[in-house]
Amino acid sequence: MASFTVAKAPVAAPKAFRGLSKATKPAAKVANVAKANEMRVWTPHNNKMFETFSFLPPLSHGEIARQVDYIIANGWTSCLEFADSDCAYVQDKANIRFGNSASCNYYDNRYWTMWKLPMFGCTNPNEVLGEIDSCKRAFPESYIRLVAFDNIAQCQTIGFLVNRPPRSGDFQSPENRSVA
Repeated sequence: MASFTVAKAPVAAPKAFRGLSKATKPAAKVANVAKANEMRVWTPHNNKMFETFSFLPPLSHGEIARQVDYIIANGWTSCLEFADSDCAYVQDKANIRFGNSASCNYYDNRYWTMWKLPMFGCTNPNEVLGEIDSCKRAFPESYIRLVAFDNIAQCQTIGFLVNRPPRSGDFQSPENRSVA
């Protein structure tokens, strides 16, 4: 019988860690310090936002009409919702909590009261605009938002305010929303 021997490779002892090597490329310098000094900080006080277009001043009737045209042209279902000022923002009064989770399968975790029913099959923008006006007359001191749903994708596609209470005081013009 032949005997076989297995050759073993020599094992090198681990080298001691000497620390990290120095960077081979120097850090880039700020090219324009003046631009860096122009950066501003978003103020969290009296600066509340509602969904799409919240960064803009309140929409005019014509701008709302153009958005309604866009909703209808895409075949989405329009729906109006309204809420009093004390229930418009996410807080304990206006949302539902399930245990320690803030998710209840709605985009912003707040429920507003629906104005009538969603406008299924509505193809006339004037009908939607008429419902907006009716809701404004019925609840002038409430926030009113128009939302649209896509029945194919089964999701909300757009949502924006069409009425802000005159005494709300929560809108700031863009130049006042941040501080230097």
